[in-house]
Amino acid sequence: MKYLLYSDGNGNIFEDTSLYVVGRSGWDAMPIPDEDWIELPDGGNLYELPGRRGIGIDVETGDMRLCDKGWAVAAFIPPAHTGFYLAAYETMEDAPTLPLFCYTAAGWENDKFYVPAVRIERDIRQECSGYDQDVINSGVEHLVQAYPHNRLVKHLADNCALTYHCPAARNYFIGRWECPVPTSPACNANCIGCISFQPEDETIVSTQDRLQFKPTAAEIVEFTVPHLETAPYPLISFGQGCEGEPLLMWETIRDAIVEIRKHTQKGSININTNGSKPAAVEALMKAGLNSIRVSMNSARAEIYTKYYLPNNYKFEDLIESLKVVRRYGGWSSINYFVFPGMTDSIAELDALCDLIRETDLNMIQWRNFNIDPDWYLGKMNIADTGECIGIKQMMEAVHEEFPHVKFGYFNPPAERMKNFDVDFAH
Repeated sequence: MKYLLYSDGNGNIFEDTSLYVVGRSGWDAMPIPDEDWIELPDGGNLYELPGRRGIGIDVETGDMRLCDKGWAVAAFIPPAHTGFYLAAYETMEDAPTLPLFCYTAAGWENDKFYVPAVRIERDIRQECSGYDQDVINSGVEHLVQAYPHNRLVKHLADNCALTYHCPAARNYFIGRWECPVPTSPACNANCIGCISFQPEDETIVSTQDRLQFKPTAAEIVEFTVPHLETAPYPLISFGQGCEGEPLLMWETIRDAIVEIRKHTQKGSININTNGSKPAAVEALMKAGLNSIRVSMNSARAEIYTKYYLPNNYKFEDLIESLKVVRRYGGWSSINYFVFPGMTDSIAELDALCDLIRETDLNMIQWRNFNIDPDWYLGKMNIADTGECIGIKQMMEAVHEEFPHVKFGYFNPPAERMKNFDVDFAH
């Protein structure tokens, strides 16, 4: 059993040896199976949760009670890992809304921190140990000088790589793997947990500023062709956290893809999107798009719509976009926001299985949902999340029903699409 962690409010974390840590699923606190724990991965962080008291199991009595020694603690687990349980706590009156990060349960045993999670992805592209800031700074300086008039390169340098430390942008400036290509300052959804735009009167703030201009096809082509030509396992991706919806810029993206393919056939071209415009997706597939990743918090239309608050599109449109990509022989993924106690409900499992069957889906990217759990469930007006089976059991059920569907965390390059199970990333 792992001991509960608490913070003293000054950045110091302690273990409470009178309480065993528990996890949270939906609104409920529960014990965490011993086999679900792994050591906190490199690149993970621990967060103090102000205004919240951790819930644990009393070592002596076996009863659940609050830790009154300090504030609750949660873990941010790094990319390539998916959490099974949220941190369990009781929120006090006037507690601030938590910022847009994931809040996985965390415990302490034998001088080590542990989290209930799984490494869902073998790709090493965003390993914390793989980044050398001096090398990144040198790459930024070199590429900004190489493309002095390219607004996108400057945006990726000044904002993404150097300010937000975006792993994809940092990889671009190191000259490897997936290169981000933000394109759209506008969006046709109003996601509750949008990371690039929040209303001024909201209690949370966006984690980054949104792109402020519309890049030209020429700007896109200028820096992506050399990347596709020279990077190992090259991949370029439209649709990033620092922008709106890329399909609103589909004509520019189409023109860029056509021009890129005149210069090189290397690498893979991907779009991360809400999938709201199937006709635009079809035009992009005809131009040479290789893969799509459609983001969703749920495979159920009613849950999706409550969160995304879409303008002028429906859940059925993103289903059609996934089908279009498969019709043209492309690779289709969903960016699946994992929220223990919602994602693993029986109703959600049924809906996800229906989606996989209908769309002939290639891959599920099991992404931790970066959001304050209480705030999210409150905004969605969800008092009862229904019967749940556990995230681990959910994954096992999907794998058993659809053994061909790949699990991961990142968009695969062309080489891995052909043989997904080969460990290429060394």
